[in-house]
Amino acid sequence: MPSTPGWDDPLRGHLVAPDRESDAARVHRIADEAAAAFEALAGVGKAVSIFGSARSGPADRWGELAERTSAALVRAGFAVITGGGPGLMEAANRGARTGGGESIGLTIHLPAMAQERANPHLTVHVPFHYFFLRKLAFVKYACAFVCMPGGFGTLDELFEALNLKRTHRMHPFPVLLMGSTYWTGLRHWLQDVCVAEGALAEADLHAIEITDDPEVVVARVQTCHETLCRALGIDA
Repeated sequence: MPSTPGWDDPLRGHLVAPDRESDAARVHRIADEAAAAFEALAGVGKAVSIFGSARSGPADRWGELAERTSAALVRAGFAVITGGGPGLMEAANRGARTGGGESIGLTIHLPAMAQERANPHLTVHVPFHYFFLRKLAFVKYACAFVCMPGGFGTLDELFEALNLKRTHRMHPFPVLLMGSTYWTGLRHWLQDVCVAEGALAEADLHAIEITDDPEVVVARVQTCHETLCRALGIDA
């Protein structure tokens, strides 16, 4: 099979042209990717998923906040999971790595896009072809979600977490938005439009917590983790 620039070796199984592939073969590839990810992440203990933009603009403005937050989380004993790319993801991974903690990157294959490269601050790197499996890993191995400013990808991950929380498909883990000047407008729109039109309930917005303080994030995550562990009879 001819090589295609930009594809990592673990993803070569995804190079089959869609019109030459059966649904059964695709199901097998999905299962193989899920199994490989689960195996690679099996040793992850308590962790926090941090979402954020891959672009340089948001990283210039909020990168230091992402790095400090990540460093504070690893000092508290949590691993940090990001999308493994540049920008705010790289800042968060750098904070985890320099803080001596586990720095995990779940990269996604994006043909001909700079976001595809893994940043150099990872202790664990898991590449993905399928977005939905990557999002599953973000949720499966985390006990809290921190959203730094970002675009469609970050918003997708944010609302995935909020919807799973609202529908009780995961434990009531915190969803914390950092960068108040970025997120407050979204919070107002949800209140003024979605709640006003009856698409959301007022109580739904209680799931959104906005802060610019890394210590508030750590305290919130620790409290939730310890409370859930006690409820489940698990040693925190």
